[in-house]
Amino acid sequence: MSMELIWVLSLLGATIIMFALNKPRMDAVALIMMTVLPFTGIISINEALAGFSDPSVILIAAMFVVGEGLVRTGVAQRMGDLLARRAGGSETRLTVLLMSIVGGVGAFMSSTGVVAIFIPVVLRIAGNLGLAVGRLMMPLSVAALISGMMTLVATPPNLVVNSELHRRGFEGFSFFDFTPFGVPILIMAILYMLFARRWLVSRDERTRARASRPRFATWAKEYDLLGREYRLAVSSSSLFAGRKISMLDLRSRSGVNIISIERKKRFTTEIIKPHPETEIQAGDVLFMDVGTKDFDIDDFCRRHGLRRMPLTGTIFTDQSKLIGMAELMIPADSDLVGKTVVDAAFRSTWGLIVLGIKRGKKPMERMVATEKLNIGDTLLVVGPWSAIRKISQGDRQELIVLNMPAEMDDLVPAPSRAPYALVVLGLVVAMMVTGVVPNVHAALIGCLLLGLFRCVDMASAYRSIHWQSLVLIVGMLPFSLALQKTGGIDLAANAMRTAVGDAGPQVMVAALFVVTAVFGLFISNTATAVLMAPIAIAVATEMGVSPLPYCMAVALAASAAFMTPVSSPVNTLVAGPGQYTFMDFVKIGVPFTVAVMVLTVFLVPVVFPFQP
Repeated sequence: MSMELIWVLSLLGATIIMFALNKPRMDAVALIMMTVLPFTGIISINEALAGFSDPSVILIAAMFVVGEGLVRTGVAQRMGDLLARRAGGSETRLTVLLMSIVGGVGAFMSSTGVVAIFIPVVLRIAGNLGLAVGRLMMPLSVAALISGMMTLVATPPNLVVNSELHRRGFEGFSFFDFTPFGVPILIMAILYMLFARRWLVSRDERTRARASRPRFATWAKEYDLLGREYRLAVSSSSLFAGRKISMLDLRSRSGVNIISIERKKRFTTEIIKPHPETEIQAGDVLFMDVGTKDFDIDDFCRRHGLRRMPLTGTIFTDQSKLIGMAELMIPADSDLVGKTVVDAAFRSTWGLIVLGIKRGKKPMERMVATEKLNIGDTLLVVGPWSAIRKISQGDRQELIVLNMPAEMDDLVPAPSRAPYALVVLGLVVAMMVTGVVPNVHAALIGCLLLGLFRCVDMASAYRSIHWQSLVLIVGMLPFSLALQKTGGIDLAANAMRTAVGDAGPQVMVAALFVVTAVFGLFISNTATAVLMAPIAIAVATEMGVSPLPYCMAVALAASAAFMTPVSSPVNTLVAGPGQYTFMDFVKIGVPFTVAVMVLTVFLVPVVFPFQP
């Protein structure tokens, strides 16, 4: 083993450790290694940066935009409505339809994006049917992961493996080469989940979803909000009179939020949405949340010259025609992770106030404004209905709308641009299947057409691209080149060849699947694909067989991230709403991963013979 290879392996080991610890974040690690590798002299800086011009990277970015077109035009939401209508009252039919639709939609867009869309749909359906949500969230995540096995563009690992084949001079995969594997695996998953769902939560009253959508009063009890709302009149001598809200700094100093302002006009009362620059006037009535139940409201009123006014209803129902509530969740890729509500300028950004936070089943008793947010946290927010509608139709990378209250009509629109989005999607798929133009060209044409038909705008297109994934791919590609130059790929291939011995190519398929799946427990499936694809090709070359079956095994194993809640962002997202434990994923995911491996070993030589 040369000193150069030792350097590369040492850096690769450090990368895997940082990935497993998630410190720093994965895309930052990729940037660090992209910068450090050229100092070894093994690759040049131009080679380290070459991934930014890789067609597969551009294709991945373009497919994020195509998926956003399906979201913004309501295509995915309509599928959710169709699911609800077709399922009727049958949990079995609902599970089958849910997994089928998610598997189909995920074939053309990010699996994380699919889950973000369908979590609220599943919650709403479960609530209407009185089903335990935990019996549906796991089938949702499993189907979303399997959707990555459906088409070439369904998930970044597929494109990474395909790109490595082209780089080594091989033909690569066509658009639907993955489908013969994805469809049987999805069917097997549906049958498996119909049986395995009984291992999840029981259908008792504690875990059963509510038979109807929650009301303000329901959330008030769940988040322990009762006794926190007040209507306070501003007198002419009050310290508030004539001052802007930003000057009072109530949230930081006292944990108090002004929800709305009632201001009398000549013939009516105007309800004002508070803004940092809103000036409070004498005679205004402030509708407020004081943050904690033990807040001394009498002392607060005395110090600031305020007078308590009666409430005519339960929690926030006084203003329910103008002020709404919603449950939101922090997804895996949100920039809010690690920030407090105050640090994130939550009210200034979204126009909503965070009333409570759930981490797991129980609400936090501490003041929420100073609590750092984690992945999967559930936030109860209050604010204008217009702001809630806006966030429900906005960027799902930052916040996911989990639930809407019964006080609000259903927010599933039927946008007029949906037919255009479907036509564009069909055209993109047709161009990719027929090979009229390269895949990346077809995707770029689709992006331009979506913009032309106003299915997406430039702002939403840029927001939809998962830049962290792109940087991760680009940053890991230099490792592949460095390992190839230093003999590391051949060394790994020889080690696997020695381990398998003369057992045959099908055993090697199983070995590659196991190694890839194990790596995927600790690092991202995209990074795993970058590392394992060249090893699979080297093994095939040494054994004198086609690289396609081995590369397919790597791609399928990269998507088989069923075994832990941290194996994939998809699993992390459903863990909270489904109220799952770590062992729930283990007992459901491990047997199914073994089943997927067995099916892969059986199908690979049928679809892709070992002898080219």
